[in-house]
Amino acid sequence: MSANAPLYEILALRYAHSADRTQASNLIFPDDHAAPMPLDYFIWLIRGEGRTIVLDTGFDQETATRRNRKLLRSPLDALRAVGVDPAKVDDVVLSHMHFDHAGNLGGFPNARFHLQDAEMQYCTGRCMCHEPLRRPFDVEHVMQAVQHVYTERMTFHSGTSELAPGITLHLVGGHSGGLQVMRVPTARGWVVLASDAAHFWYNIRRRSPFVLLHNLEKMLEGWVLCEKLADGPDHIIPGHDPEVTRRFPKHPLDRGAIMVDLPPIA
Repeated sequence: MSANAPLYEILALRYAHSADRTQASNLIFPDDHAAPMPLDYFIWLIRGEGRTIVLDTGFDQETATRRNRKLLRSPLDALRAVGVDPAKVDDVVLSHMHFDHAGNLGGFPNARFHLQDAEMQYCTGRCMCHEPLRRPFDVEHVMQAVQHVYTERMTFHSGTSELAPGITLHLVGGHSGGLQVMRVPTARGWVVLASDAAHFWYNIRRRSPFVLLHNLEKMLEGWVLCEKLADGPDHIIPGHDPEVTRRFPKHPLDRGAIMVDLPPIA
């Protein structure tokens, strides 16, 4: 990273939890089928250089009830707790279109949305004729994303592209047809927000795939790319790991906001 590179703040905002998960329900090849492996749910806030960017948008109470997740708070309220008005967010990046990453789009009335070509093709194409593949999607979210295409509020990316000075998006696929990760320059170096390219550090460090996937080869290659983009193992931030809340400092305004742009404390 050059001495003049822009530096950004990154907050992982915890908004939901799923307690009754085990290795058997999370991993293709569990080491201990009965070992507890709960999930946390996050969206991510990136601030700096006069920009406010949100990565992923979470889900609402109706979705939480229907899918048996515990909503701790609205993702929109999580943003407000750290001083961000969702109506003033400039850019919203959707890592992929699964229900827990692409809800609440209406809460960002002035944002431009960013999605990979491959993900829109996947969630609106023939793969969705198969119930097991469409199960992680909510059709209402997909329809709303399509509406944003027609109102010229959707920017599509193909592979690697620069979103803002120093911030890049990278297509990895694997978990979903067009999943993308975000690389961000911070005071501690290059941080990769992996979203569901790695649900847990366990996935990438143990080379143990998450159970829900579209293409296993691309998932494995995605881990290699994340490692190349990040400045170290702790610079890769997984999408659902409760350890994130324990390893990094909490924001002074909100204990559910985790400052992953700072060095780990544990």
